[in-house]
Formats: sequence, C-alpha cells, structure tokens
Amino acid sequence: MPDFRLETDLGGIVCGIDEVGRGPWAGPVVAAAVILDPARLPADLRAAIDDSKKVPAARRPALAAAIRACAQVGVGAASTREIDRDNVLRATFTAMARALARLPAPPDAVLVDGNRAPPLGCRVVTVVGGDGLSLSIAAASIVAKVMRDAMMAKLAVRHPGYGWETNVGYGTEGHREGLSRFGVTRHHRRSFAPITHMLSL
Repeated sequence: MPDFRLETDLGGIVCGIDEVGRGPWAGPVVAAAVILDPARLPADLRAAIDDSKKVPAARRPALAAAIRACAQVGVGAASTREIDRDNVLRATFTAMARALARLPAPPDAVLVDGNRAPPLGCRVVTVVGGDGLSLSIAAASIVAKVMRDAMMAKLAVRHPGYGWETNVGYGTEGHREGLSRFGVTRHHRRSFAPITHMLSL
C-alpha cells in the first residue's frame, strides 16, 4: 500500500501528480495534483487510498470527494486537439502543468508517476509505479480518474454509440463497432493509428 515515505524523504510541501487517459482513442488527457497533509488525513481515508486501478469503480467518486475535502487539489486537462498537435506525451505534460498551476500555492517538490519528468518549474522526482508507493500520487490518480470518467460520460450523452460511458474512450470492441457505424468524431485522436486507419478507408 502507498505511504508517506517518499514525501517525508523530500521534506517540505510535496505534491503528487498522476494522469489518466494516455492510451484511449478518444477524449482528453487529465492530470491531478494533490498535496496531502498527514495531520488532516483521516485514518480510514488513508487506508483506502491506493492506485486508482486497484480501487473498485463504485468507490472512486466518494474517495475523490473525500480527498478534495481534506487536501489541496488541482486538476488540468489537455484536449484531443492538443494531443494530435503536440503528441500524447507533451499533452500529458501540459495537463500536469495546468493541474499544478491550479493548486492554491506552489509546492516545494513534486512526485510524478512514471519515468519522464515534465518541465514544471520546480523540483520534480519521477517514481515508476508511484501510484502504488506514494499516497500523494495515489490520491492524484483517483481524482484524475474520476474527473476523466465523468468527462467521458458527458461526451457519451452527446455522442452515443461508442460506449464511452463504459470504455471511457479506450479501444474496445464496442468502440470499434461505433467507429464503423458512426465514423470519427472531433473527440477522436486522429494521430492514433486506429483512427488514422479509419480515416483512410
């Protein structure tokens, strides 16, 4: 389970950043930046925070709300257009920078899940598998996941037939069938090979 060891080792005010949505065929990349105060973090919430992929989907919204209630949180996104223009890695860095900028005050250091350090204008420490090691990163993964899922659910209402309310833009069979029936929308990532292929048919 994630804990505060990495934050404690860095010292000062430490923010955890994680993103969701690099792999889907449609929709934005969303990042969250979270600063947790151990003194304000309820014990039951601390025990429940984990990598969002390990948290049951039904529990994530309540956890995200609880995190927001006791932590400093910033959320940022990069659009499909930015993903196609800049590539998904650079768009991810853009989303992370926007999330960091939406915190009430800048942290002393940032823990980022992964092995690539975004240019954030402060000390950045990358942590491979960080959402399973750092409570701050794990909390960010939950907030980002809930936010992006909600965004995709809204897009699913406007663009039915692709299954975005359940596949959240990933390349499932249902999504592929939707593309075959209804074509490519403006929310699809045209720089991604499956969508490029659809456009070439």
